[in-house]
Amino acid sequence: MSILSSIGRLATEFSAARARYQTERAIHSLPIELQKDIGWPEAADTRTGSRLGVGSWAGAK
Repeated sequence: MSILSSIGRLATEFSAARARYQTERAIHSLPIELQKDIGWPEAADTRTGSRLGVGSWAGAK
C-alpha cells in the first residue's frame, strides 16, 4: 500500500466521520419530540450529554 493511498483512505474516513458528526449535530438541535418521532435512538439521552464526537472515528475499526 502506497503512502498516497493510505492518506487518501484516511481522508475519506475523516470526511465520512465529519459528515456523521454534522448530521448528529443537526438532529440533536431538533426538539426532543421530533427526535422521538423520527426514531432517533438517543432521544432520551440527548440532554444528558452522552454524545460521540469526531474523535471517535479513529477507533471505529
